[in-house]
Amino acid sequence: MTTGTMRTGAATGAAGEDTRSRLLATALRLFTEHGAEGTSLQMIADALGVTKAAVYYHFKTKDEITEAVAEPGLRELAAVVEEAATFRRRGARIDHLLTGFVDIVVRHRALVALFSSDPGVARAIEKTLHGEERFEKRLIALLAGPEPDTSTLVAAHVALAGIALAGGAPALADLDDESLREALLAVGRRLMGRPRPRA
Repeated sequence: MTTGTMRTGAATGAAGEDTRSRLLATALRLFTEHGAEGTSLQMIADALGVTKAAVYYHFKTKDEITEAVAEPGLRELAAVVEEAATFRRRGARIDHLLTGFVDIVVRHRALVALFSSDPGVARAIEKTLHGEERFEKRLIALLAGPEPDTSTLVAAHVALAGIALAGGAPALADLDDESLREALLAVGRRLMGRPRPRA
C-alpha cells in the first residue's frame, strides 16, 4: 500500500466520522424540535443535505440513530459511576458522583430534556443501558450508602431526578452552563448533606 493510498484511506475515514457526527447532531436538533417519533430519516437526510441512502450508510433505522445520540452521555455516566465506586469514603463517593452527574447533565442539556419528555428517547436510553434498573440501583447505592434510612434514600432519589429534570427544563434554557452547573451542584450537595466546598 502506498503512502498516498494510506492518506486517502485516513481522510475517507475522518470524513465518514465527521458525517456521522454531523448526522447525530442534526438528529438531536430535529428530535428537540419534532420529537424522536416525529422525526423521519428523510427529515434528517434533508437537513443534512444528503440522500436517505447516505443516512442508511451509517444507520439502518431511526432507533439506531436515537441510541447513538444517547450513547456518549450514558458512556460518560457509566465512567463516573465506576470512578465513584473506587473511593473508600462515602463523602468522596458522593462528591465525585454529584460533580460528574451534574457535568454530564449540563453538557448534554438537550438530550436530558428529551429524556424527560420524549418516550422514543427514553426507550433508547433504557435499551442502551440494558439493565437500567440495576444501573439506577447502583447510582442510588453510591449516593445513599449501603443501609440508608428512609430520609437519605429519598434524598438520593430527589437529587438525581431533580438535577436531571432541572438541567433539561425549558424554563432554565437561557441560563448559561456554568451558572446552571453551580446551582445544580449546590442543590445536590445540600440534599445529600455535604458541606460547601472551600473557596
